[in-house]
Amino acid sequence: MTVRRVNVVILVLLVIAFLIILHRNLLNLNDFLKQENSADTVPGMVLPFEIDFLSDHKVIRTGDEIPVVITAPEERLGAAVTAMNSIYRNSKANVVFNIVTLNESVVHLRTWLSKTDMKHKIIIFDPKILTGKISNDPQKVEAVKPLNFARFFLPVFLPDTEKVIYLDDDVIVQGDIRELFDTSVKLGHAAAFSEDCDSASSKGIVRGAGNQNSYIGFLDFKKEAIKKLGMRANTCSFNPGVFVANLTEWKQQNITSQLEFWMERNAKEDLYSKTLADSITTPPMLIVFYKHHSDIDPMWHVRHLGVTGAGNRYSPQFVKAAKLLHWNGHYKPWGRASSFSDIWDKWYIPDPTGRFPPAEDSGSPEDLWHPKPPLSRQIPQSPAQEFKPGHARDSSQIQEYIIVKCWPHYAGYPFVNLPC
Repeated sequence: MTVRRVNVVILVLLVIAFLIILHRNLLNLNDFLKQENSADTVPGMVLPFEIDFLSDHKVIRTGDEIPVVITAPEERLGAAVTAMNSIYRNSKANVVFNIVTLNESVVHLRTWLSKTDMKHKIIIFDPKILTGKISNDPQKVEAVKPLNFARFFLPVFLPDTEKVIYLDDDVIVQGDIRELFDTSVKLGHAAAFSEDCDSASSKGIVRGAGNQNSYIGFLDFKKEAIKKLGMRANTCSFNPGVFVANLTEWKQQNITSQLEFWMERNAKEDLYSKTLADSITTPPMLIVFYKHHSDIDPMWHVRHLGVTGAGNRYSPQFVKAAKLLHWNGHYKPWGRASSFSDIWDKWYIPDPTGRFPPAEDSGSPEDLWHPKPPLSRQIPQSPAQEFKPGHARDSSQIQEYIIVKCWPHYAGYPFVNLPC
């Protein structure tokens, strides 16, 4: 065989190889387009509007899903959407937002999210779940926000999920959320938290800004029930506004039922300390996770930005380097003059209904928002019309709603006492 013939054969083989590769790529593109435009989406998943391939910010999300749970009360919808947007824009990960809200906020929330391409589920939380678990004192009921307790029921919302991130709505994420999701939760631990004391990190000392919160600030150590637990009052507490949970371990240890036990006991015996009276979800978590939790990288929870003088505690350079910022405290970046609010403004998505601009920098800490009354249309409540978790009665009905109203042995949990 001459050299010329050999060259021809090689050229033919190269052309064939090129055509095979081109054919496979075209098939993959076709499958992708079918998947994006399929009407048979997984129940609970949302494609809010048609995919715009010309969008300059569109990122193809691949890989395993990273579930993030966040609550969205009506008066703070803007906070939740802003936090979600900061996560979405700073990561290429396949993030799925599980938004826990009340029934009256669903339509408003869905309208807001229809202007984004964030993949999400909406979970409707029924406050009746808390019956008998919180104080009936009229002076205290006013301060109770039902959605604050949603973090206690994570395995019920996500029964088939092994690992999940929980975030309060007053956060901004500046790093890739995949890093937080990859936090190592040690064997036998159900969650990883950030301790609420000054901590060291690769960036130096995270100035938790002199905040040395300990257990005695949350629990009344004069009460016999607390004494019997043998906990040290000066133990550094942790902040449950940001955590990574191993739900498999959570279920094995019956964490939810333990939390409910201490909620019910506090309702009867008033076990919480008055030092940090505004925190009613932290005390039961401190008890259940006492010296039995993993740690989060301090740069993934730079907190106390919502307290007085936060601007003097953190330098702009440090705040810029932080992976996650948390405005816990009275001063929120959307409602009053707070430190580093310009960072929050960067990720804010205006309310398309025009009902929810950030409030003016005035008023009391309890009057941070001035929303108009909820939209009138609500999810049907009659038994014949009620949606079931993860299902729709027909193709014309909305499919992203997961209504949690009664849980008889739901997901293996016999502890919820809401009859169907």
